[in-house]
Amino acid sequence: MTVHFIGAGPGAADLITLRGHRLIAAAPVCLYAGSLVPEELLDACPPGARKIDTANLTLDEIIAEMVAAHGSGKDVARLHSGDPSVFSAVAEQMRRLDTAGVSYDVTPGVPAFAAAAASLGRELTVPEVAQTIILTRTAERATAMPPGEDLATLGASRATMVLHLAVQRIDAVVAELTATYGADCPVAVVARASRPDELILRGTLDDIAAKVTAAGVRRTAVIVVGAALTAGQFPDSHLYSADRCRP
Repeated sequence: MTVHFIGAGPGAADLITLRGHRLIAAAPVCLYAGSLVPEELLDACPPGARKIDTANLTLDEIIAEMVAAHGSGKDVARLHSGDPSVFSAVAEQMRRLDTAGVSYDVTPGVPAFAAAAASLGRELTVPEVAQTIILTRTAERATAMPPGEDLATLGASRATMVLHLAVQRIDAVVAELTATYGADCPVAVVARASRPDELILRGTLDDIAAKVTAAGVRRTAVIVVGAALTAGQFPDSHLYSADRCRP
């Protein structure tokens, strides 16, 4: 058997890959984060499938379900919101499965930052404005950040920055980034990207915290910071240039 880690996307049920949907439809056991994965995806499970909401389970309990399925020769579809490569806690599960001798693979999904950029109608890498994207978060009650990954250090480049799991600390985020990006730097907060109740807030580092507080946004949101959000005057890319040498 195999544990299939599947990126379920940012929220909209149809933002899942064909491969991910196929694996769900074939797995007799499905583990999913009930608070983040759309219920419609569970409709793809085969009849009689064991569906387990992991929202309130510990890591030990989750691994126990996978090992039990392994003992019964049953494949597992393990659904994670967004893409498993970013802030998914997949690494610790893989480590446990390696120890237990359980095989696994990974199917990517649409990450939250990509869904947010789509909703904003913006490219996050604009020629001569921003060619780097920093994906990060902040530490409060969660796991501590490694040395050198504080916002002041990361923000020194003024690259496009996307913060996950940080909207509840919007005041602190603004305070830490204003010194490097400037108070007039464009900011967007996208809550529940791609879902029917999606909410988009636009502003600058000077006023975004007040807008977030007024809207009552406390979770399931990404913060996007950088000049790419409003850039209008920039050169065309070399990709489609008439001056580019083509075969």
